Amino acid sequence: MNLDYSIIYAKLPILLEGCLVTLEISFFSLLLGMAFGITGALCRTSSSRLLNTLAFLYVWIIRGTPVMVQLFILYFGLPQLGIKLSSMTAGILGLAVNTGAYVTEIFRSGIQAVDKGQMEAAMSLGMNYRQAMIRIIGPQATKICIPPLVNQFIMTLKNSSIASLVTITELLRTGEQLIYTTFRTFEVYTAIAVLYLLMNSVFMIIADRLEKRMARQ
Repeated sequence: MNLDYSIIYAKLPILLEGCLVTLEISFFSLLLGMAFGITGALCRTSSSRLLNTLAFLYVWIIRGTPVMVQLFILYFGLPQLGIKLSSMTAGILGLAVNTGAYVTEIFRSGIQAVDKGQMEAAMSLGMNYRQAMIRIIGPQATKICIPPLVNQFIMTLKNSSIASLVTITELLRTGEQLIYTTFRTFEVYTAIAVLYLLMNSVFMIIADRLEKRMARQ
C-alpha cells in the first residue's frame, strides 16, 4: 500500500476553499429551508383546508422524490421552460426546498405535541391565534423540535455534496478535481470525509449547547 498524504497537506488550502463553499450552500439552504418549513408547518396545522392540502402536497412530493432529481429539474429542466438559474441558485434553492419539506413535518409534530390546553389557555387570556403561536406554542414546540432539527441540519450539510452534480465547486467537486490531477483517490476522499466530519462535529457541539441552554429556560 502506497499512501502519500503530503499531497493533501500541499492542497489543503484548495480543499478549505471547497469547505467554505459547502458552508455557504448549507447556511443559505438551512435559512431558506427553515422559512419554508415553518410556513409549511403553520399551513399543515391551519384550519384552512386549502392551505393544509397545499402543504401536504408539498411535503408528499418533495419527500417522495430524490433530492438529486429535484436539483436536476431546477438546473437542467427549468431552462426548457425559459427559466435559467445559476448553479449556485439552483443548488441552494433545491436543498432549501428539500430541507423545508422535512422541517415542515418536524415543526408540525412539535406543534401538535404541545398540549391543546395551552392554546385554549392563551385564547382565554385574550390572545389571538398568531400571538398564542408566537408566545406560548412556538417556544414549547421549538424545544421539542431541536433534536430532529439537528439531525436534519446535518443531513442538509451532507446533502450539499450533491450540489457538485450541478457544477458547484464545493468540497466534493474540489476533491474530485484534485483526483484528476494527482490520481490519489484514497487520500483525497478520506481527507474530504474528515473535513465533513469536522464541520458536522462543530455543528453538533453548538446544537448540543443550545439544546441544554433551552432546557434550563
